[in-house]
Formats: sequence, structure tokens, C-alpha cells
Amino acid sequence: MKKISLLILAMGLLLGTTYAQTTEEIVEKIVTEANDNSQLEVLAHELMDVIGPRLVGTPQQMKAHEWAVDTFNEWGIEAENEKWGQWEGWERGITHVDLIEPRVVSLSGMQLAWSPSTKNGGVKAEVVHIPMWEDEADFNAWLPSVKGKIVLVSQPQVTGRPDYNWEEFATEESFEKMKQERSDQREAWNDNLDKTGFNSRTIISELEKAGAVGIIQSYWSRGFGANKIFSARTENIPMIDLSLEDYGLLWRLAEYGDKPVIKLVAESKKLGKVGTFNTIATIPGTEKPDEYIILSAHFDSWDGGTGATDNGTGTITMMETARILKEVYPNPKRTIIVGLWGSEEQGLNGSRAYVEDHPEIVDNVQALFNQDNGTGRVVNISGQGFLHSYDYLGSWLEAVPGDITQHIETTFPGVPGGGGSDYASFVAAGAPAFSLSSLSWSYWNYTWHTNLDTYDKIVFDDVRNNVILTAILTYMASEDPETTSRERAVLPINPRNGEQRTWPTPRSPNRDGGN
Repeated sequence: MKKISLLILAMGLLLGTTYAQTTEEIVEKIVTEANDNSQLEVLAHELMDVIGPRLVGTPQQMKAHEWAVDTFNEWGIEAENEKWGQWEGWERGITHVDLIEPRVVSLSGMQLAWSPSTKNGGVKAEVVHIPMWEDEADFNAWLPSVKGKIVLVSQPQVTGRPDYNWEEFATEESFEKMKQERSDQREAWNDNLDKTGFNSRTIISELEKAGAVGIIQSYWSRGFGANKIFSARTENIPMIDLSLEDYGLLWRLAEYGDKPVIKLVAESKKLGKVGTFNTIATIPGTEKPDEYIILSAHFDSWDGGTGATDNGTGTITMMETARILKEVYPNPKRTIIVGLWGSEEQGLNGSRAYVEDHPEIVDNVQALFNQDNGTGRVVNISGQGFLHSYDYLGSWLEAVPGDITQHIETTFPGVPGGGGSDYASFVAAGAPAFSLSSLSWSYWNYTWHTNLDTYDKIVFDDVRNNVILTAILTYMASEDPETTSRERAVLPINPRNGEQRTWPTPRSPNRDGGN
């Protein structure tokens, strides 16, 4: 009996050693493949440079979906585009803004998303700015004067230099003076709008009704050369975002009575209703095929730049992770799904649709790993409110090389994300979904939804680290003999209102958008 017990013990030790060796070998293969045969630069070029931005409802977004399916198939990974709704289709064309009077110069601007086009080769008109009004009656008396004019609708900036530039070079007195002037100007601007009965958004439709032939804004992002590019708020006339520098030029010309005239060409196309999709790729599981690890990233972007850090880097991270796992771990224990979600920017619509349409998958998610917020190395992972998340995430992280984990702070059990990115759609449904949160690299000022979110902002060394991290976590989650716990922690009191925090609830997507 003693001999049998010893034999069993020996076999157990041998199996344990074999498993450890297997884990070490797979981890080593993942690291080697990621570093020696990386496809990140190629993927980034094809997605950002060739296809470009991926605004929902545009031909470029559809091209991206088709490209992703073709790429997965080339790697031997089954993939498809899964339709979940429709959106108002729109295609950006050429935008050209030229100052004609009092001098000639081409200006830096672009149409806002879903903006109407100009007709008959463009529009030529005087540019006017919003003046200071005494009261609502004064505004109403001024309003007819915009007929046939192009109107500047954004507050002009006191400075085009970011605060860090002032901090480095200005005297303390000068810096404080600038900040006070900026604050006073913002307050005066808001008070002026309040007199009209409208706000910065609703006043645009009033200007259009009054006969304006174009609207120009400048949504500065507090960084050199960076402007936020979102959607137009006009029905029949073009709406343009102009660089801070050129917007200030037009404002001053109008303010000083020089009556600037510009020619504006905006050649966009409305395409009617078009389908909206998620790209879904699958590596089938062998032992537990009905349990799932999901590699998650939103595929769409705004279209001021090419959507490189939001969320091209998240997309290529998950694609590259899948490629590597297919190469070094082709027969996973659990099924690995890559979800590239559409229309995240309009409210997590693609991931919410997937959660709503596939409860059988959501109910059996072992783990979901999501990356969104930029190109930097992952520096934070939260347990998202799952009580025992440390038990499994902590164990999986132990297999990741120390040069990667040394940068990562973890928070357990944490609190559930409420809607910042697609993992939140799954957390709301009770699935253990985790955000791989990245180092900023000036994300919020320079690339988040700006005209500067382009290939050159990608930090490939950091992205490669994220690929290695994600691939190892996926492998460990797949091989884990235990199914992850979904037990929820008791959430803390909200300090803002003193009330008990509650778990977020699933929300339905907008399946018919852009109306």
C-alpha cells in the first residue's frame, strides 16, 4: 500500500513538473514569436495607412472588416463579419478651405463627420464671428445678419501653447495672468451664450435656419496642432473644424473689421443606410470548447486621424495575439474568440449587441481581455469587482516575464467599469472581463479623437509587450483547470452621494444609428 502511495506521489510530481515545463516552453515560444517574427508594423501599416480611419457607416470601416477576415483566414483562423445593425452611411471627400480676402492662403481644416457637402464646386462667402450681445433681443436682432455668411462658433483661444510649455518658459506671474485671462474669457463666452437661450450645440441649428451657408468651429485639444474631430450638427450646410492657428486668424480678421472671405469645398457623400458589423475570429477549444476566452478591442474610430491609438493599437494587439497563439498553441483547451467591435465610439454598440445576441457565450466566458486607451504598455489591471479575481488573475500573471509585470499595478477586487470601453458590456452581464489599461503617452491631449492620431504615434515596443502579456494571460486562462468565479464583491459607498454603489446592468445597443 505504501509503495502504491509513493508511486502515485511520484507520478503526481512528474505530471506537475511536466506541466511547469510545458508552461515555461509555451511562454518562451510566445516571447520569441512576438519579438522575432512580429507582424505589428505590417498590420499597423495596412490598417492605418492603407485603409485609414474607421468611422461607423463609412466604406473604410467595411474595408477594415473585410481586411481583418482575410488576414485571420491567411493565418488559418476562422473569421466572419457578423451584422448586428445599420447606420447612416457617409463618406468623407476632399476638404479645402482657402482665405481669399484680404490675402490668399490655404487654411488647415476638415469636415466634421456626417457633415453635408458643399454644392456646385464649393461656397465663397464672408466670415463673421459671434459677437457679444446685451440680451436675447440683441441676439435676435443680430441673427438675420448671418444670411449668406460663414459663421465662427467657437470661443477663440487666449494662447495656442499647451500649459506645459508655459510652465517651462513663462514667469510664474505671466503664467497665472494667462490662466486668469483664459478663465475670464470662458466665463464671458458662456454668459454670452446664455443670453441667447441656446447653448454651443443648439445655437448652430439657429444659425443654419437664419441662412448661414457654413459653420466653422475649432475644438482645440490643448496640445500643439491637435484638434478634436467629432460630428457635425448641421442639416444642410457644411460644418468644418479649423486649426487653432487658422481659426484665430479668421476671428481676428473679422474682429478688426477686415471682412475675411473664404472659399470652402467639402465633397462628402451620404450613402443611406449601411450595415454595421463585428469581426469575430475563433480558435476552437479541444477539451472545453464551450468555455471562452475573448480578446476584445473596438475596431471603429473617429476620422480626424487614422485611429492609430484609438483603437488601432488595441486591434492589432488582439490580432497579433491570436496569430501567435495559433502558431504556438494551436489546440487550446478552451475556445479563444477575437471580438473586434463596431461603433464603440457611439456607445459600445457592437459589444452590447454581441452580449445581447450571444448569451450562451457570455454565460461561459472564462475571461475577457480588452485593450483600448492608447499605445503605451499596460500599467494597470483591475479585478472589476469580481470577489475572487485575484485568485485567478494573480496566478496567471505569475507566468508573465518580470520585465513586463514590473510596470503593472493591480487592484483587487476593484469596482466594475461602467462604460468606458467594451469590457464594460460584458462586466454588466456578469462576465469576468478585464481592461488592460495603458500608459498615456499624452493620449488625452494629442491623440484621443484628434487629427494627430496617426501611425507615427504608435510605440511598437510597448505594443509588443502588450501582445506578450495578452497571449500569456490567454494561454493561462485557457489551461486553468478551474472555471473562474463570477462572485461579486460588495461595492463601496459612493463618496459623491453617500449611496451604496450598484452593479451596472446590461444596456441594449443602438442598432439603427445616425438618423
